[in-house]
Amino acid sequence: MPANAPSRGHPALDEFLEMMTAERNAAANTVAAYRRDLDDAQGYLQRRRQDLATADTASLRAYLGSLAAADLAPRTQARRLSALRQFYRFLVDEGRRNDDPSSALDAPKLGRPLPKLLSEPEMLAVIDGCRRLEGAEGARLLAMVELLYATGLRVSELVRLPLAAVLRDQPFLTVAGKGGKERLVPLNPPAKAALGLYLAARETFLAEGETSPFLFPSRGQAGHLTRQRFGQLLKEIGIAAGLAPARISPHVLRHAFATHLLDHGADLRSLQKMLGHADIATTQIYTHVQQERLKGLVETHHPLSRSRQGATSRPAGNKK
Repeated sequence: MPANAPSRGHPALDEFLEMMTAERNAAANTVAAYRRDLDDAQGYLQRRRQDLATADTASLRAYLGSLAAADLAPRTQARRLSALRQFYRFLVDEGRRNDDPSSALDAPKLGRPLPKLLSEPEMLAVIDGCRRLEGAEGARLLAMVELLYATGLRVSELVRLPLAAVLRDQPFLTVAGKGGKERLVPLNPPAKAALGLYLAARETFLAEGETSPFLFPSRGQAGHLTRQRFGQLLKEIGIAAGLAPARISPHVLRHAFATHLLDHGADLRSLQKMLGHADIATTQIYTHVQQERLKGLVETHHPLSRSRQGATSRPAGNKK
């Protein structure tokens, strides 16, 4: 039987999928995903003259080990284990088995996903794109992007910034973060210059005679530019800068701020304060980003790396 051949007509599996549809109202795509995952396990077991419905813990552990050996993503492995657990729970509930062989299996470690970020040249391309926009809309977007990149604010903090926070010429910005906790973040010269240009055009976004306490006012219900609208504008300028839409968002700019600061020698404690993290463990994720990038640089450019061995090895017969 081929390795990827589905195991159609397995009575217990068919009954399980019928239950998922009838009793749990599972969507067709969900049922199909369960079918694929459990078919894969059944195919592995059949090749070893075993059966999915009667498999023991050792057999299932061997199956999961084969997934890891095949370099399947940890999330894919975890999904298949989840399907197995649902299946054996069904068999126990139906009295088809007295034990659940999946209960003793350990889930794969998923790890914490590393943040998406932009390189410094990519970040500068986004800023240059904002500078090329004309009028008040361009001035506002440039000010918001420069502020995010200079301070690492959360997007919710950015759009709700009070006008009073920037009216005085100060080297620091006072930000009200999560839980109402205030923190100080430095403002660099490019951000201050962009804010000056924007403030000269800010009244464009207000109705005649209207005032607003927000730095970035809007005539919408919120009273300020929304996170969603800023996200849309950012993706548009990202596309113009040659970036895929999925690679840019307000949070990506916060990640870029943190990672680029570390690249230039900032310490974790200072970064923690500027980002408003309650626990330094949250900030430490950026050191993992640095490590992954360094690893990638070594693998790509070091003459003894595996990716370059073919290009740097001596031709056969070339002796000292």
